[in-house]
Amino acid sequence: MKKAKFGRSADHRRAMLRNLVAAVILEEEIQTTDTKAKAVKPLVDQMITLGKQGDLHARRQAASFLGRPEAVQKLFADIAPRYNDRNGGYTRIVKVGPRRGDGAPLSIVALV
Repeated sequence: MKKAKFGRSADHRRAMLRNLVAAVILEEEIQTTDTKAKAVKPLVDQMITLGKQGDLHARRQAASFLGRPEAVQKLFADIAPRYNDRNGGYTRIVKVGPRRGDGAPLSIVALV
């Protein structure tokens, strides 16, 4: 499976995606480029699935990925219980249009 590399090293790319996932969890909606939105969507869904499991191991896995205690707390306390009756598809990507300046296509990643 081909993965977008974003012209960054592996460490930089991983850090960028972790920060985007934490931002989606904390803000519940972020605006970013189409490619980054498509890369971050499955990761956010995976974190919410961990939150739904709710056990200590899942919490530690989420904390290890997110690295921000406030994001982990919000994920397990607020966001995951919201999706108890839903099996996947926790996020939505809405295309916004080109970015002013460089014309990069923008999207909004939001929790459903």
